[in-house]
Amino acid sequence: MNFDLSGVRWFKSSHSGGGNDCVEVAHLGGGMVGVRDSKNPSGPALVFAPAQWDAFLTETTARAFERP
Repeated sequence: MNFDLSGVRWFKSSHSGGGNDCVEVAHLGGGMVGVRDSKNPSGPALVFAPAQWDAFLTETTARAFERP
């Protein structure tokens, strides 16, 4: 599925250090969420469906993606 991400309002977490090594997020409507690398704003972005985004946040909060 393709999404037109031009004109989307991207934002960084309030926990980011203010540099350019951050992940940016955009709310796309219908519960969809876009995610991109702030170092490459014209590069690719991931788009999550609502349930996928919820699962991603749950797992990252639980630190499930850390290396062993």
